[in-house]
Amino acid sequence: MSVAAKSIRSPLDERTVRMLKCGDSVLITGELLTARDAAHRLMAERISKGLALPVDLAGRILFYAGPSPKPPGRVAGAIGPTTSGRMDPFTIPLLEAGLKGMIGKGRRSEEVRRSMVEHGAVYFAAIGGTAVLLSGCITSMEPAAFEEMGPEAIYRLQVVDFPVIVVNDVQGGDLYLRRDGAVSRPDCGGSRQESADPCRI
Repeated sequence: MSVAAKSIRSPLDERTVRMLKCGDSVLITGELLTARDAAHRLMAERISKGLALPVDLAGRILFYAGPSPKPPGRVAGAIGPTTSGRMDPFTIPLLEAGLKGMIGKGRRSEEVRRSMVEHGAVYFAAIGGTAVLLSGCITSMEPAAFEEMGPEAIYRLQVVDFPVIVVNDVQGGDLYLRRDGAVSRPDCGGSRQESADPCRI
């Protein structure tokens, strides 16, 4: 039996983040910020130097993607997720700055998963190979920061019913670690314990 997708709005509030469970299908409406490796590195450097960020991360969702040139008559060109592990070295300071959601593909490091639990954030997967489909969910796109970097810049997207799946939730559930009806859940002390699968599909 299929389960209806959960519709949420971005920026995220605490209640929304807490209700999401790994395995949930989700449709996002609202604002996304794109950011890839270079933008992550620059933001992390600014934080380490005590400088203000060029965008407000409080409650925001970062989409690990860079748009391709838009064809005539389209709001945006094809836009698909890049490998999330490339952002892991820079992610924890962004979570500490209020980031609440991330969209990419692939697993996150244990350190990042633990920090998501600590700071109350979720990680979503966008389906690879659907870049053209995802671009059809975008209603507007504009540069938000680091515009000189082209596709590596941060773009502000307005989206409607942008489809994703929850991979990591705030209880420590991890879709990639599910097996045999149990899931390995990290706690903030670094140990793991086997428990009933918190993912509800």
